[in-house]
Amino acid sequence: MPTIGAVRSDSTGGGSTPQKRRSISGGPISPPSPVKWKSPRRSVNGSPNTPSTEIEKGSDSKTSRLHKSPRKNLSETFVEKSKWNPRDSKQMNAVKEALHVSTVPSTVVCREEEQNRVMNFCKACIEHGKSRSLYVCGCPGTGKSMSIEKVRQALVDWAVQAGFQPPDLLSINCTSLTNTSDIFGKILEKHQPRKKNNNSISPLQHLRNIYSKKQQSTGMKMMLIIADELDYLITRDRTVLHDLFMLTTLPFSSCILIGVSNAIDLADRFLPKLQSLNCKPMVVTYRAYSKDQILKILQQRLMALPFPVFQPQALELCARKVAAASGDMRKTLGVCRSVIEILEAELRESINSLDLLSSEKGAFDQQALPTLDSLKNQEIDIVRVDHMATALSKTFRSPIVDTIQSLPQHQQIILCSAVRLFRGGRKDTTIGELNKSYVDICKSVLVPPIGILEISSMCRVLSDHGLLKLGQARDDKLKRVTLKVDEADIAFALQAFDFSGTVFFSSPVLVKEHESMIHFSIFFLLQIRRLVHLQNLSSFKGSGLYETEKFGWLADLNEYLPDASNQRAPPANT
Repeated sequence: MPTIGAVRSDSTGGGSTPQKRRSISGGPISPPSPVKWKSPRRSVNGSPNTPSTEIEKGSDSKTSRLHKSPRKNLSETFVEKSKWNPRDSKQMNAVKEALHVSTVPSTVVCREEEQNRVMNFCKACIEHGKSRSLYVCGCPGTGKSMSIEKVRQALVDWAVQAGFQPPDLLSINCTSLTNTSDIFGKILEKHQPRKKNNNSISPLQHLRNIYSKKQQSTGMKMMLIIADELDYLITRDRTVLHDLFMLTTLPFSSCILIGVSNAIDLADRFLPKLQSLNCKPMVVTYRAYSKDQILKILQQRLMALPFPVFQPQALELCARKVAAASGDMRKTLGVCRSVIEILEAELRESINSLDLLSSEKGAFDQQALPTLDSLKNQEIDIVRVDHMATALSKTFRSPIVDTIQSLPQHQQIILCSAVRLFRGGRKDTTIGELNKSYVDICKSVLVPPIGILEISSMCRVLSDHGLLKLGQARDDKLKRVTLKVDEADIAFALQAFDFSGTVFFSSPVLVKEHESMIHFSIFFLLQIRRLVHLQNLSSFKGSGLYETEKFGWLADLNEYLPDASNQRAPPANT
């Protein structure tokens, strides 16, 4: 132990870490000791067997402060910045900015292979002074334009470092062109910005003349032309597209053409013709993002924020859904911004609802009061899975869902009656049988049913909406009814729909298919207690309402209540 203290005192006297290592490595190897020497970084607090006074004498006070303060400041900063406050406008704006499509990240991840291929193509053209063409295709939102922009910036820096003359850069969005042939005027203006063009010669012909003759000045620069949304140049005779690619085949051409388009089959349609014209471009395809790639890009964008915003499960849910649907990263960012707006709306509603509940504390029993206080103290500081599920449903739902949700109440019940009848594999039914199913559902949700004549009239209205197909018959009861929309769209549109204060999922029609989509909170269940004017759950179980179909859905939600038992109650009889 004294040997260790001596070594430390000598090492600190040197005042640098290399001297400590030399003193240890240069000295004789001592026999094994029960106390191991620690590195200076770990020995600030001393070993378990070393007195604190000996460490203070053997080490400099400034050195100890340098070792202690960064760890302390780092922990303090982490605690301060580890929690997100959605009510802070600055933090909320920072989150929205990080998730905006226009925010370009410093590096483009998950596109390194495609980006390197484009970069190597441009480098080879500049090194050999050869004009060539490249076609970049892929689905929307796969990072094509962003990758090409990064290549454009990196190409200039590479040319300067490699000793080549930097190329002129021309980026054209073909959607901004009034006429498709205006693209040749843009290229000619970049070549000769100060020279007035002769109106008797078209810009295309002028470019052909330039690229067909050897220029007297040997310092003619290469030009990188990036034509985004290239499919807008397609005309009936397709001459503009062909003439554009043929510019790279002229003997003294100095342009590097990169065409970017969402049409994956554009190359297949025009490559045979371009190959016959000796101007076949190189093709780079950007595939749709996978689930892991979408998750990695989202994590890269959120890494710039000093606080967590999403639950990992919420991000994974978003990545899986978008990857299965389209793999569009812009769609992913739109969903994430939508879920932030949903969180803002929930914060506003929670403040108003908690104020309302606090004014009605007398309606709750003593067991519910602690829960209400905990809800008041609880803050929403992260995006949960249920938030993400709501945003995804709004983004990916079809127009049929909006049509069904805008229908009157009885027409929605008719659709649910049809789903109930067609569940066993039946393809059609009669209005008479549909009326029986309709009456059963109306009884279960305590809605007064309408007559058979009104049912027949509403079926004609649903047929006009394209939701049902109505056959012909002399008697209205015998008319055949066929469902023309997917049952899943009807189930999704009417999930948790309220009929006279009753959740529609209490009906046994759609519970089994969408039980996993129901997200009830303690706050909602407390409101149910207030609505039924019950003092506690035990009295509610004792009442006859619990066994009825109307409130049978609460039997599966006992585990979410404060005073629920661990055992699940039996489901309601259907």
